[in-house]
Amino acid sequence: MPEERLRSWISSEIISRFLRADLYSPLACVSLAWRSSTFFFSCLRGDEILLNQPVRQYARPSRKKQEFPSQLQDLNPSMLKHEYASVPLAQSVDDVVKKLLTLELANHSEKLRLKEEQLIAKVRRDEDDRNSTEVKVAILTARIRNFQEHLHKHPKDKANKRWMLMAIDRRKKKLKVLRRTRYDSFEKVCQELGITYTFPPEYYRRVTRRWLAKKAFCNKVFQEVQKQKAEQREKQRAAEAKGKEPHGTVA
Repeated sequence: MPEERLRSWISSEIISRFLRADLYSPLACVSLAWRSSTFFFSCLRGDEILLNQPVRQYARPSRKKQEFPSQLQDLNPSMLKHEYASVPLAQSVDDVVKKLLTLELANHSEKLRLKEEQLIAKVRRDEDDRNSTEVKVAILTARIRNFQEHLHKHPKDKANKRWMLMAIDRRKKKLKVLRRTRYDSFEKVCQELGITYTFPPEYYRRVTRRWLAKKAFCNKVFQEVQKQKAEQREKQRAAEAKGKEPHGTVA
Protein backbone atom coordinates (compact mmCIF):
# COMPACT_ATOMS: atom_id res chain seq x y z
CA MET A 1 0.00 0.00 0.00
CA PRO A 2 2.74 2.54 0.72
CA GLU A 3 4.40 1.70 -2.63
CA GLU A 4 1.20 2.47 -4.56
CA ARG A 5 0.79 5.81 -2.79
CA LEU A 6 4.43 6.63 -3.45
CA ARG A 7 4.17 5.86 -7.16
CA SER A 8 0.91 7.77 -7.56
CA TRP A 9 2.48 10.77 -5.85
CA ILE A 10 5.54 10.57 -8.14
CA SER A 11 3.38 10.37 -11.28
CA SER A 12 1.24 13.33 -10.18
CA GLU A 13 4.38 15.31 -9.45
CA ILE A 14 5.80 14.61 -12.92
CA ILE A 15 2.51 15.55 -14.62
CA SER A 16 2.28 18.81 -12.68
CA ARG A 17 5.84 19.68 -13.70
CA PHE A 18 5.00 19.10 -17.36
CA LEU A 19 1.88 21.26 -17.06
CA ARG A 20 3.84 24.11 -15.49
CA ALA A 21 6.52 23.98 -18.24
CA ASP A 22 6.61 26.12 -21.33
CA LEU A 23 5.31 23.67 -24.01
CA TYR A 24 6.33 26.03 -26.81
CA SER A 25 10.00 25.62 -25.91
CA PRO A 26 11.29 22.16 -26.94
CA LEU A 27 14.57 22.65 -25.05
CA ALA A 28 12.67 23.29 -21.83
CA CYS A 29 10.56 20.17 -22.35
CA VAL A 30 13.65 18.00 -22.95
CA SER A 31 15.41 19.30 -19.84
CA LEU A 32 12.24 18.84 -17.79
CA ALA A 33 11.79 15.26 -19.02
CA TRP A 34 15.42 14.46 -18.10
CA ARG A 35 15.07 15.94 -14.62
CA SER A 36 11.74 14.15 -14.05
CA SER A 37 13.16 10.78 -15.09
CA THR A 38 16.14 11.13 -12.78
CA PHE A 39 13.84 12.17 -9.97
CA PHE A 40 11.57 9.15 -10.65
CA PHE A 41 14.38 6.58 -10.63
CA SER A 42 16.01 8.13 -7.58
CA CYS A 43 12.74 7.76 -5.69
CA LEU A 44 12.26 4.13 -6.80
CA ARG A 45 15.70 3.02 -5.58
CA GLY A 46 14.20 2.13 -2.25
CA ASP A 47 11.31 3.20 -0.09
CA GLU A 48 13.53 3.34 2.96
CA ILE A 49 15.65 6.09 1.42
CA LEU A 50 12.66 8.38 0.91
CA LEU A 51 10.29 7.39 3.71
CA ASN A 52 12.79 6.79 6.49
CA GLN A 53 15.06 9.74 5.73
CA PRO A 54 16.47 11.30 8.93
CA VAL A 55 15.42 14.81 9.86
CA ARG A 56 18.10 17.39 9.10
CA GLN A 57 18.75 20.07 11.63
CA TYR A 58 19.25 23.25 9.61
CA ALA A 59 18.84 25.61 12.55
CA ARG A 60 22.10 26.99 13.85
CA PRO A 61 22.84 26.49 17.51
CA SER A 62 22.32 29.60 19.55
CA ARG A 63 25.56 31.20 20.67
CA LYS A 64 25.66 33.03 23.92
CA LYS A 65 27.56 36.29 23.82
CA GLN A 66 30.26 36.77 26.37
CA GLU A 67 29.30 39.25 29.04
CA PHE A 68 31.13 42.53 28.58
CA PRO A 69 32.15 44.07 31.92
CA SER A 70 30.47 47.42 32.40
CA GLN A 71 32.36 50.31 33.92
CA LEU A 72 29.19 51.33 35.82
CA GLN A 73 28.99 48.13 37.86
CA ASP A 74 30.97 49.51 40.77
CA LEU A 75 28.58 52.47 41.24
CA ASN A 76 26.50 51.98 44.38
CA PRO A 77 22.78 52.80 43.87
CA SER A 78 22.79 54.69 47.19
CA MET A 79 25.36 57.20 45.90
CA LEU A 80 24.14 60.74 45.30
CA LYS A 81 24.20 62.23 41.82
CA HIS A 82 27.05 64.53 40.94
CA GLU A 83 25.04 67.75 41.20
CA TYR A 84 23.69 66.81 44.67
CA ALA A 85 26.89 65.35 46.14
CA SER A 86 27.99 68.70 47.63
CA VAL A 87 24.55 69.58 49.07
CA PRO A 88 24.43 68.77 52.83
CA LEU A 89 20.63 68.86 52.91
CA ALA A 90 20.44 65.86 50.54
CA GLN A 91 21.49 63.52 53.35
CA SER A 92 18.57 64.46 55.64
CA VAL A 93 15.63 64.12 53.24
CA ASP A 94 13.06 61.35 53.39
CA ASP A 95 13.36 58.09 51.46
CA VAL A 96 11.09 59.07 48.57
CA VAL A 97 13.07 62.22 47.78
CA LYS A 98 16.35 60.45 48.36
CA LYS A 99 15.52 57.95 45.62
CA LEU A 100 15.26 60.85 43.19
CA LEU A 101 18.60 62.27 44.33
CA THR A 102 20.56 59.00 44.24
CA LEU A 103 21.49 56.65 41.42
CA GLU A 104 18.62 54.30 42.17
CA LEU A 105 16.36 56.03 39.62
CA ALA A 106 19.12 57.69 37.57
CA ASN A 107 19.41 57.21 33.83
CA HIS A 108 22.51 56.05 31.96
CA SER A 109 23.84 59.53 31.16
CA GLU A 110 23.76 60.56 34.84
CA LYS A 111 25.65 57.44 35.85
CA LEU A 112 28.19 58.06 33.10
CA ARG A 113 28.67 61.63 34.29
CA LEU A 114 29.41 60.39 37.81
CA LYS A 115 31.89 57.86 36.40
CA GLU A 116 33.67 60.61 34.48
CA GLU A 117 34.00 62.61 37.68
CA GLN A 118 35.51 59.62 39.47
CA LEU A 119 38.12 59.16 36.74
CA ILE A 120 38.87 62.89 36.70
CA ALA A 121 39.45 62.85 40.47
CA LYS A 122 42.18 60.21 39.99
CA VAL A 123 44.32 62.16 37.51
CA ARG A 124 43.59 65.88 37.95
CA ARG A 125 46.40 68.19 39.00
CA ASP A 126 44.36 70.08 41.63
CA GLU A 127 40.75 70.45 42.77
CA ASP A 128 39.97 73.21 40.26
CA ASP A 129 41.56 71.46 37.29
CA ARG A 130 38.98 71.02 34.50
CA ASN A 131 40.91 71.70 31.30
CA SER A 132 44.24 69.89 31.53
CA THR A 133 45.33 67.10 29.22
CA GLU A 134 44.96 64.52 32.00
CA VAL A 135 41.30 65.49 32.57
CA LYS A 136 40.53 65.33 28.86
CA VAL A 137 42.08 61.86 28.63
CA ALA A 138 39.95 60.70 31.58
CA ILE A 139 36.73 61.99 29.96
CA LEU A 140 37.59 60.36 26.64
CA THR A 141 38.39 57.07 28.41
CA ALA A 142 34.96 56.97 30.07
CA ARG A 143 33.25 57.68 26.74
CA ILE A 144 35.31 55.07 24.85
CA ARG A 145 34.42 52.37 27.36
CA ASN A 146 30.77 53.36 27.10
CA PHE A 147 30.97 53.00 23.30
CA GLN A 148 32.63 49.59 23.65
CA GLU A 149 29.86 48.34 25.93
CA HIS A 150 27.20 49.60 23.51
CA LEU A 151 28.89 48.05 20.46
CA HIS A 152 29.17 44.69 22.21
CA LYS A 153 25.36 44.59 22.38
CA HIS A 154 24.78 46.26 18.98
CA PRO A 155 27.75 45.36 16.72
CA LYS A 156 26.09 46.75 13.56
CA ASP A 157 25.80 50.30 14.88
CA LYS A 158 28.20 51.99 12.46
CA ALA A 159 27.62 55.54 13.71
CA ASN A 160 28.66 54.82 17.30
CA LYS A 161 31.61 52.79 16.03
CA ARG A 162 32.76 55.82 14.05
CA TRP A 163 32.41 58.07 17.11
CA MET A 164 34.38 55.55 19.19
CA LEU A 165 37.25 55.45 16.66
CA MET A 166 37.33 59.26 16.56
CA ALA A 167 37.50 59.38 20.38
CA ILE A 168 40.33 56.81 20.37
CA ASP A 169 42.32 58.92 17.89
CA ARG A 170 41.84 62.05 19.96
CA ARG A 171 42.95 60.27 23.14
CA LYS A 172 45.98 58.83 21.33
CA LYS A 173 47.08 62.31 20.25
CA LYS A 174 46.67 63.71 23.75
CA LEU A 175 48.62 60.82 25.28
CA LYS A 176 51.38 61.38 22.73
CA VAL A 177 51.65 65.05 23.71
CA LEU A 178 51.51 64.19 27.42
CA ARG A 179 54.26 61.57 27.01
CA ARG A 180 56.51 64.10 25.28
CA THR A 181 55.93 66.99 27.73
CA ARG A 182 55.07 65.45 31.16
CA TYR A 183 56.26 61.87 31.31
CA ASP A 184 55.51 61.43 35.03
CA SER A 185 51.89 62.47 34.50
CA PHE A 186 51.72 60.19 31.47
CA GLU A 187 52.73 57.16 33.55
CA LYS A 188 50.28 58.11 36.30
CA VAL A 189 47.38 58.50 33.85
CA CYS A 190 48.07 55.14 32.20
CA GLN A 191 48.33 53.42 35.58
CA GLU A 192 45.24 55.01 37.17
CA LEU A 193 42.96 54.63 34.14
CA GLY A 194 44.20 51.20 33.09
CA ILE A 195 45.36 52.32 29.63
CA THR A 196 47.84 50.21 27.68
CA TYR A 197 49.84 52.60 25.52
CA THR A 198 51.28 51.15 22.31
CA PHE A 199 53.94 53.04 20.43
CA PRO A 200 52.92 54.18 16.94
CA PRO A 201 54.86 52.73 13.97
CA GLU A 202 57.69 54.69 12.44
CA TYR A 203 55.75 55.17 9.22
CA TYR A 204 52.38 54.12 7.85
CA ARG A 205 52.36 52.22 4.59
CA ARG A 206 50.08 49.67 3.02
CA VAL A 207 51.88 46.32 2.78
CA THR A 208 51.59 44.76 -0.70
CA ARG A 209 53.41 41.90 -2.39
CA ARG A 210 55.12 44.32 -4.74
CA TRP A 211 56.37 46.41 -1.83
CA LEU A 212 57.60 43.31 0.04
CA ALA A 213 59.48 42.08 -3.06
CA LYS A 214 61.02 45.52 -3.57
CA LYS A 215 62.06 45.71 0.09
CA ALA A 216 63.66 42.22 -0.04
CA PHE A 217 65.56 43.18 -3.21
CA CYS A 218 66.80 46.44 -1.67
CA ASN A 219 67.99 44.58 1.46
CA LYS A 220 69.84 42.07 -0.72
CA VAL A 221 71.52 44.84 -2.71
CA PHE A 222 72.47 46.63 0.51
CA GLN A 223 74.08 43.48 1.92
CA GLU A 224 76.06 42.90 -1.29
CA VAL A 225 77.31 46.49 -1.26
CA GLN A 226 78.37 46.13 2.38
CA LYS A 227 80.33 42.97 1.51
CA GLN A 228 82.13 44.71 -1.35
CA LYS A 229 82.99 47.67 0.87
CA ALA A 230 84.31 45.31 3.55
CA GLU A 231 86.53 43.53 1.00
CA GLN A 232 87.88 46.88 -0.25
CA ARG A 233 88.69 47.96 3.31
CA GLU A 234 90.53 44.68 3.94
CA LYS A 235 92.58 45.13 0.75
CA GLN A 236 93.38 48.71 1.69
CA ARG A 237 94.51 47.69 5.17
CA ALA A 238 96.68 44.91 3.72
CA ALA A 239 98.29 47.35 1.28
CA GLU A 240 98.98 49.86 4.06
CA ALA A 241 100.48 47.16 6.29
CA LYS A 242 102.67 45.96 3.41
CA GLY A 243 103.88 49.50 2.73
CA LYS A 244 104.86 50.03 6.37
CA GLU A 245 107.08 46.94 6.53
CA PRO A 246 110.84 47.85 6.96
CA HIS A 247 113.03 47.14 3.91
CA GLY A 248 115.95 44.72 4.35
CA THR A 249 119.48 46.18 4.68
CA VAL A 250 122.13 45.27 2.13
CA ALA A 251 125.39 43.83 3.65
